[in-house]
Formats: sequence, C-alpha cells, structure tokens
Amino acid sequence: MNTLLMLFLFVPILAVLLLGLNLLLAVNKPDEAKESVYECGFNSVYGQTRSTFQIHFFLVALLFLVFDLEILLLFPIALTLYQVSMFGFSVALIFFIVLTIGFVLEIGTGAIKI
Repeated sequence: MNTLLMLFLFVPILAVLLLGLNLLLAVNKPDEAKESVYECGFNSVYGQTRSTFQIHFFLVALLFLVFDLEILLLFPIALTLYQVSMFGFSVALIFFIVLTIGFVLEIGTGAIKI
C-alpha cells in the first residue's frame, strides 16, 4: 500500500479513536469558576465584552517582524558576499535602499516615535 494513502487513512482513524477515548474516559467535573465567562480571574464589566486595545502595540509588533526578517536576510548576505560578486552586492544594496526608504516612511508617518 502506498505510504501517502496509508497516512491519509491512518491519521483520521487514529484522531477519531483518540477523541472517542477522551470522551469516554475523561472525568468531567466543572466547577463554578470553570463555567464562568472569564477564566483568567478578572471580573467582567457589565455590558462590555472586551477591553480597549491600542493599535500602537499592533503596529510595533508588525514593524518588529519586518525588521526581524531584515536581520534574518542580512546574515546570508554577509556570509556569501565574496562569492556572489558585483551582482549579489547590487541586489543587497537595492534591498537595503528599499528597507531604508520604508524605515524613513515609518518615522515620517509617526508609526514609531524616536
């Protein structure tokens, strides 16, 4: 039998079997705290289902990911710069120019404050 076909047959059968065993054998004794709306320990405010969230934290997280990927791409460029000759150097230079333009635009729009 083909390995891939065996995988597509075996994994769903195993998953259903393990879920069924969990439903049959697991102890289900929920207490008052487990059935309450918020399990984290905070009391809920009447009429409000969630707290306010500042978008600034989301922007900082996205910018961190972008510049983290820059560092990830910087390492292979630094290791292979002697082997890729002038073409690789020009591609790396274009990459850094585009990244610098993006960084200047981020500072200009006020997404990050220095």
